[in-house]
Amino acid sequence: MNQFKGTYTALVTPFTMDGSAVDQRRLAEQVRFQAEAGVTGVVACGTTGESPTLSDSEQKAVIEQVVEESRSHGIHAVAGTGSNDTRHAVAAHAHAASVGAIASLQVTPYYNKPSAEGLYRHFMTIADSVDLPIILYHVPGRCGVRMEMSLLTRLFTHPNIIAIKEASGSIDMVSSLVDQTDAVVLSGDDTLMLAMGSVGATGVISVVSNIAPDRVQRIWDCVEAGDLHGAREAHRWLFPLADSLMTLDVNPVTVKTAMSILSMDSGTLRSPLVGMAEQARQALVGILKGRGLLESGTVAEAINS
Repeated sequence: MNQFKGTYTALVTPFTMDGSAVDQRRLAEQVRFQAEAGVTGVVACGTTGESPTLSDSEQKAVIEQVVEESRSHGIHAVAGTGSNDTRHAVAAHAHAASVGAIASLQVTPYYNKPSAEGLYRHFMTIADSVDLPIILYHVPGRCGVRMEMSLLTRLFTHPNIIAIKEASGSIDMVSSLVDQTDAVVLSGDDTLMLAMGSVGATGVISVVSNIAPDRVQRIWDCVEAGDLHGAREAHRWLFPLADSLMTLDVNPVTVKTAMSILSMDSGTLRSPLVGMAEQARQALVGILKGRGLLESGTVAEAINS
């Protein structure tokens, strides 16, 4: 369990310009960029990776490539295999285990809004199916269903359910998880990662680290070292960028647009997602310039070197 700490980057899925296929060359470059920045690991096929628009064969291929690339660079690979269909989640979870993922990320079933008992049976069925660690993903704003502590304490009795990506925006929830369970808590909100770390979270599954992985990892190095001043400085640098990625448009539209501006990705999205409005895009350009990322070209140079 102690291995789940620091920065896990929720990778975008790079597509070819017409969106018809996954750009495998770009995907390999992005994993390498993350590894060279010193992150703990990456997450393939999360919602930042546009998993709802990937076919089953594409999802499997992306996970297999990310596992292989991550292994070659000495970092962890987590597979996003969640679904609102329990049978589908079980099958994807088994595939992740078979190809060597270190864990699977299991999002709360969305749209069908199961009861607490339905959620319990869903996650326990997946956990019983294959001996692979599970990171729960609690994001009620996206999924329309909230997990209460009474449910979470039941789930964390299973030896395969060991961590949670907490994205409800509640620092109190993190405090309660740390107090009432043995779970590893990972921040699911980039702008709150320092606050969550201050009350017991040990890492983050991050969107902004697609662009600035070294800065995100700096926060967690400081948290582990007890360096509050250093963590605050890193947070102050990151905050405008992290905030813009979540507020100028829906994730992953903004991060993919930023990566396109920085020559890190084609920026291609799959329908029903569409590109940013021009006014929002120009605001994003201003943020990137303000952080010194666009003018220096260091990000693009690093990922394409």
